[in-house]
Amino acid sequence: MRSFAALRMTAGARAVTIAIAIAATTVHAQTAPPPPTPQNPSPMVEHARVHERIAPRDLAGTKRTFAGPSGRDVELFVPAATRRADSLGLVVHFLGGAFIPEYAVSQLGGNRVVAAVSLPPGSGSYAAAFAESAVYDSLLVAIDRETSAVLKHPAVFRSITLSGFSAGHAAIRAILRDPAHYARVDAVLLLDGMHTSYVPAGTVLDKGGTLDTTNLVIWERLARDAMAGRKRFLVTHSEIFPGTFASTTETADWLLERLGLRRTPVLKWGPRGMQQLSEVRSGRFVLLGFAGNSAPDHIDQFQGMPELLAMLEGM
Repeated sequence: MRSFAALRMTAGARAVTIAIAIAATTVHAQTAPPPPTPQNPSPMVEHARVHERIAPRDLAGTKRTFAGPSGRDVELFVPAATRRADSLGLVVHFLGGAFIPEYAVSQLGGNRVVAAVSLPPGSGSYAAAFAESAVYDSLLVAIDRETSAVLKHPAVFRSITLSGFSAGHAAIRAILRDPAHYARVDAVLLLDGMHTSYVPAGTVLDKGGTLDTTNLVIWERLARDAMAGRKRFLVTHSEIFPGTFASTTETADWLLERLGLRRTPVLKWGPRGMQQLSEVRSGRFVLLGFAGNSAPDHIDQFQGMPELLAMLEGM
């Protein structure tokens, strides 16, 4: 096991220097993010489910903030108990308030740290920010540096888990397209965020449109590796239908068809009062379908991260 500083210099045949990584980050910080893709209105209030929310609270540990991709702050949380760990697991989460991933990691024990990255709205912002491989390299180097400063000794990371809520999935997709990064990632958690476009743009399936699979093939590869036990991959989705781009239900259906898997109908409670309707399990690949087509149902998936991350880590 080595620090990210060492891994950065030896990943594959490509050596990326800190100077190049920082330069790439600066370029993206100066580029205006693309506007988010609009979607059909979804009810902002409904009372069919409980929609429990995790109340903010003080967590034992150290928080540090540093400049990250697109010039946005990255919030790092190092739980107090990690000072006793010989090696650490790293969780990098994309989109959403930092407290939820911090709380989720705090519930896993004392050997994981988390870095929360939130960029301007829309999946295009996340895809553009990580289009250059050096940006992710730079992020890892900064996490290594800041964690080591907290621990007062070099951080040693044994694993990397990438977590994305909603549009945050696009950052993970961009990261995994780099072979060296894909090899280093151990697990992925997608929370109601496996989206893609219709072809032609805006033409839904029942009107003759198809899915743009260029944004989905990386998930098929990851799922197959998870089925074979080489990775861990947990996907959740709601029933929300954006209308102008593909829903997470439609992309999940495409993925299951490609994998030759079928859903098992279930009816049981999930985190925060969520209602689970279906699931698929094969090896270390799990897909969970939940009820709900409103905005609160979408936020439920992020609020359910503590239980879902624990499930992923236990796979």
